[in-house]
Amino acid sequence: MAEKKEDPAEEQVTPTAPRMQIINQYIRDLSFENVAAQKNSGKQVQPDISVQVNLDARKGQEGQYEVIQKLTISATAEEETIFLMEIDYAGLFHIENVPEDQLHPFLMIECPRMLFPFVRRIVRDVTADGGFPPLNVDNIDFVQLYRQELARLTAEKQKAN
Repeated sequence: MAEKKEDPAEEQVTPTAPRMQIINQYIRDLSFENVAAQKNSGKQVQPDISVQVNLDARKGQEGQYEVIQKLTISATAEEETIFLMEIDYAGLFHIENVPEDQLHPFLMIECPRMLFPFVRRIVRDVTADGGFPPLNVDNIDFVQLYRQELARLTAEKQKAN
């Protein structure tokens, strides 16, 4: 029986799957101001909660990136601030096999998605420890957030031209 020879053109290159490893995660900055207690306001009202999210990423050593999730949460009632919380929560990620053109969305979508449950728990604990009912932040759609930021940057660029 004749031996079948492999045709090099038929060899398929198997793409290597993207790989992400969380090396470390930590609070970079945290502040909580209980304005209601400082004003000695004992009112029990249902506050309006506002959550603003900002993301940042920085390249570190080869293949490592620091991704920072910044949340600013304010509770207001009757046009007065009840509490204000700011948290910068970061993760140090080792990322492999992500094409350069897909790295930015990966850093701004997948990495924050991995960090969010930890940020949510910290917000819940800090608001409870601050004398308020625990605040469970709603899920954040990081894909939509990324698209909004791209649209904003595109609009700014067009406005500048």
